[in-house]
This record gives sequence, structure tokens and C-alpha cells, in this order.
Amino acid sequence: MAYDIIVLGSGPGGYPAAIRASQLGLSVAIIEKESLGGVCLNWGCIPTKALLKSAQVYEYMKHSSSYGITANDIQHDFGAVVKRSRGVADKMSKGVQFLMKKNKIDVVMGYGKVKAKGQVEVTAADGTKKIVEGKYIIIATGGRSRELPNLKQDGKKVIGYREAMVLPQQPKSMIVVGSGAIGTEFAYFYNSMGTKVTIVEFLPRIVPVEDEDISKELEKQYRKQGIDILTNASVESLDTAGAGVKALVKKQDGSTVTLEADIVLSAVGVVANIENIGLEENGIKTDRGRVITDKYFQTNVPGIFAIGDCTPNQALAHKASKEGINAAEYIGYLEKKTAHQPEAIDYSNVPGCTYCTPEIASVGMTEKAAKEAGYDIKVGKFPFMASGKASAAGATEGFVKVIYDAKYGEFLGCHMIGTNVTEMIAEAVVARKLETTAHEILNAIHPHPTMSEGLKEATAAAYGEAIDI
Repeated sequence: MAYDIIVLGSGPGGYPAAIRASQLGLSVAIIEKESLGGVCLNWGCIPTKALLKSAQVYEYMKHSSSYGITANDIQHDFGAVVKRSRGVADKMSKGVQFLMKKNKIDVVMGYGKVKAKGQVEVTAADGTKKIVEGKYIIIATGGRSRELPNLKQDGKKVIGYREAMVLPQQPKSMIVVGSGAIGTEFAYFYNSMGTKVTIVEFLPRIVPVEDEDISKELEKQYRKQGIDILTNASVESLDTAGAGVKALVKKQDGSTVTLEADIVLSAVGVVANIENIGLEENGIKTDRGRVITDKYFQTNVPGIFAIGDCTPNQALAHKASKEGINAAEYIGYLEKKTAHQPEAIDYSNVPGCTYCTPEIASVGMTEKAAKEAGYDIKVGKFPFMASGKASAAGATEGFVKVIYDAKYGEFLGCHMIGTNVTEMIAEAVVARKLETTAHEILNAIHPHPTMSEGLKEATAAAYGEAIDI
């Protein structure tokens, strides 16, 4: 049987692409080498959130007396925490299996490689090979932990995010190299569990893609939690000969310091899975390790598409999902299953979330970027210390920061750090999508008491109209 579409990879880009294509009446096969749901469901977004929730519950229990609740002899079982996380991931992966059946999508287990236009060769676990044919191919092979030459991962003492989720025993000490979302989330988790954590960041500040005020606040909160932080620093070499790991760290002034720990977690970014999937043989163009596409995710080879972490722009699950849906809808348009081409994605309005404690959520321009772009800006901040809901919850760390164009009130950027802010950022995303101005945010009544009214209060502060600060 020849399918309308073959999807290579079942992660958060691949499986939504397959489902949307099926909804449009196209026949679909999805090829997966490991587990349905890909890294996100099995080794990324979902199981890490389960680990972080256990850490938060443990923290709550340790500080229950501040809520008038007495809980004695609070302990954690590291093995049980890891087991719960794996259970959550397994349940989600089974959910994707159900969705594949529900949408009549054929699942082919094995390693897929584009053999030719309209053909994917699949190698099963037992080594047998077969050809799956389809008119269109969507490459959604995702990414993996980046490995630096001086940070070779051995899976035991020098690990990536995957091993960090299933360590057989909790380490007494850990060096986290890199302070992006992965590094900061694991730093919080292990520190909360009682591991001594040190973050080493090459750039001048942690979470370097965020607004500078967010970086400063997270560093302040992390130091308060007991996490050591070295910025403007690089790990030059590792010595794994002894019981643990010795890391030679070079500082900005050229001096060095040797850090010792049980384990080093390398969290220096993501690299695309584009090797050995047939790109070169089929003349599919890449640039800097990513597959190049047009705005509808078609590569330079007609009929072959690519989405998600193996393409440029942000390596984010929700970005991959939207790209997968858009690719499927464009193929549906080509096949006359729908009358409309999908609307091109605005990559300046893709939110980013980091699920450490306090959480970070942001969308749009930072204050620095807005100034560099030539905008005359109005900036407002609302500290959660002034929020009734935050005070009642005992979670007053952090703030909401908004940036508006002074001339027209255009909503340029929103940056949040605090409890549950990842649940709040969608308001700013939708507002920016609708080209909402500060005036409309101010005149939309926000419920009280909520954390979400912080967005309105920050906007009021930008215009000198703040009530609660």
C-alpha cells in the first residue's frame, strides 16, 4: 500500500502532523524507532515535569509548618520518585498509541531512512528491512543532547538529560554545565532532593535567552536555595579516574578552579537528529546542522517536508506541534482536501517556558532587544510580593514584566518569573497575536485574587496607573 503521507518520527511534531493529516482524509503511516511520543513524552517535557512535581511536593512538606500544618520526619524515596516519573511517561506514550488507532494511522516500528522520493526504508529491531511508500514524507526526527568534545558523555559519571531522569541512586553532588531550560530544571530538582548542585554557565548570566531582569531574579532565588553558580566560566576538561569527577573550570579572568562532584550533567543544548536519514543521498539541503525548509516546511526536494527540532528556530515541543499541523494542512491544500493554505508561523510570538521553581515564561522582545530595535518603550513590573493570591499561597517570589511601544501601545514583550507563570503566558501570546495594545489589556477586567492579574497590574505600572504598588 502507498500512503498519502509518511511521517518519520512520532514526537510532538510528528504525531500531531499524522493526526491532522488523517483528519483531512489523508492516509498516513508513522515510523518510530523507539517509543511513540518521542523524546518529549518519554524522555523530555513530560517525565521531567513529573520529577519537578515530586520535588515541589517534597519542598511543600518540609515547609508545611508555615501553612499551619504539622508534618514530621519528612523523607523522600529517590527510586520511587523516578518510578513515578517513568509511569507518567508510559501512560502518555500509551495515550499516543490510542490516538494512532483512533485516527486510523498505521504505526511502523523501526529506524526510518529516506530511500528516494516517496520511499522510506525501515529497519526493524531484528535487522529486517522493508520499504514504506508514500506520496509525501514529513521528517520529524527531533533532537538529542549536544555533546561537546571536552564533555564526552559516558552515561555514568558524565551524563545527558536522559540519564539524569533515571539515575539508579541520587548523587550527593552534581555539576550542571549549561543553564538553559534543561540545566536549570535539573539543578532545581536535584538541589531540592538534597544533592549539592553547582551550575557552570559559559555566558555572563544564567538562562541567557531570557530578559536580564529574569536572569538576575532566578540567580537570586537559586543562591537562596543553596545552588552555587559560576557564570562567564567554561569546563576545560574532566577527570573521571577517581571515585567521582573533577572538572577544571576556567573563569573569565583566565584563572582556573577545580570542582569535584559525583556526576556532571551536560546541558549545553540540543543537536538535530539528521545523520543517516537519507538527506545527503536525496540532495536535501541543510545548514548548520538543520534541515532548510520554506514557510510551509517543504524542503528543496518537492514532496519532502521537515518540522520540529531538526529544522531552524526554537527547539520547543509546542513549536514542533504547530509546524507539524501546518505541514499536514499544506499537504491537504495541495491534495485539495482543504481550500486554504495554513497561516505562516510567527516565530517572534512563540512562548518559552522553564519549569524550575520559580517558573519562567516569556514571549516577544526582551527590554534590550526592544531598545536595540529602535523602539521608544514603556516598561512595567509587578512584583508578586504585592499580589494577594501570591501572599495567600506563600509564593511571593518573582514578578511580571511587560514592554510596550510608547508610540502606539504595541505589546512588544512579556517576561514572568514566579509560581505557575507558565500557565499565565498564553494571555500575552494571544494578546500579541490579536495585536492588542496596552489600552485593551488595561480595560479587560482580570479576576481577583489571581496571579494572572499581575499582567494587567504590570501594564498599569508601565503607564503610571498602578493601583497595588
